[in-house]
Amino acid sequence: MSSLWSPFVNSLKPYVPGQQSATSGIIKLNTNENPYPPSPRVQDTLRQLDADFLRLYPDPESTELSACIASYHNVEAGQVFVGNGSDEVLAHAFNAFFRQDKPLCFPDITYSFYPVYCRLYNIDFKMIPLDDNFVIDWTRYPEEAGGIIFANPNAPTGIFQSADDIERVLQAHPNTVVVVDEAYIDFVKPDATGSDLSAIPLLAHYPNLVVTRTVSKSRSLAGLRIGYALASVELIDGLKRVKNSFNSYPVDAVASAVTQASFADEDYFQSTCQRVVDNREQLVAALASLGFASLDSSANFIMARHATRPSAEIYAALKASNVWVRYFNAPRLKDFIRISIGSADENAELLSSLKRILAVDN
Repeated sequence: MSSLWSPFVNSLKPYVPGQQSATSGIIKLNTNENPYPPSPRVQDTLRQLDADFLRLYPDPESTELSACIASYHNVEAGQVFVGNGSDEVLAHAFNAFFRQDKPLCFPDITYSFYPVYCRLYNIDFKMIPLDDNFVIDWTRYPEEAGGIIFANPNAPTGIFQSADDIERVLQAHPNTVVVVDEAYIDFVKPDATGSDLSAIPLLAHYPNLVVTRTVSKSRSLAGLRIGYALASVELIDGLKRVKNSFNSYPVDAVASAVTQASFADEDYFQSTCQRVVDNREQLVAALASLGFASLDSSANFIMARHATRPSAEIYAALKASNVWVRYFNAPRLKDFIRISIGSADENAELLSSLKRILAVDN
């Protein structure tokens, strides 16, 4: 702490991201990064870029990228807001929509940046407990709220809420902004009915809905920092007012061009998502054979706990073996480790290390 800080800074508890490694030889399954490279079109775009265009400021409205995203999701360009990673987009959403007289409501187990934003922007909030199966219990959410936000699939549980569930929430809170954070939506397996997985189609009927997305996970562009929100024109204009009071040029020209290249390669995108889903299902089955039970994840990670061995002990032993996973020393989560889905080879290394740790015969 410092006497030179603004007084409120001393009370802040910043978000703690997963550890990054500066060394080689680490099996890195702790930050939900995609194990596969971006689309080849991304590499082609980078090769073709002319550095001379970096002399100029980028388009403050990200017009081309917004139009690309709007076309992809079948919405109007005015319904798209683009930012420097979905964390920045979410931060602007908290500022634009949730500084209300009533508390913002979100699950007690969800993306841990939400309470950080609340404290940063002096937003009153209420964390609503998940049920015993780690599912959102909407009956506990008050009719009057300053806003509602949740990740879908939730993080770090990976549990998915259907679009029907979300529509019921929107109907029950017509005068409240509801933000659905879909950072991991592309890893949800389609159901047999062909129902919509994303909340995006609901935008046509609910002007109080905001859907946020990122290119970090499913498009393998975590190092690029691009996120976006889809909402009514009225809500997008609110986000733009906040953004333009903070930074007129949040999205750089290189990031814009590269993201558009990724959206142009749908076949690669779909095949990569499917590989991650297949790896997830195989890993869940393999972990079960080692005595682990996993929550029903629809994301690119799983939460798993062993029948007899403490998760903190397993986490430490894996790290000593250069296999990094995530451990949350928090109520209701301390019995779990969170494992990002790796490539087939990375998952095999993880399982090999676990067998040694658990003294399970190969």
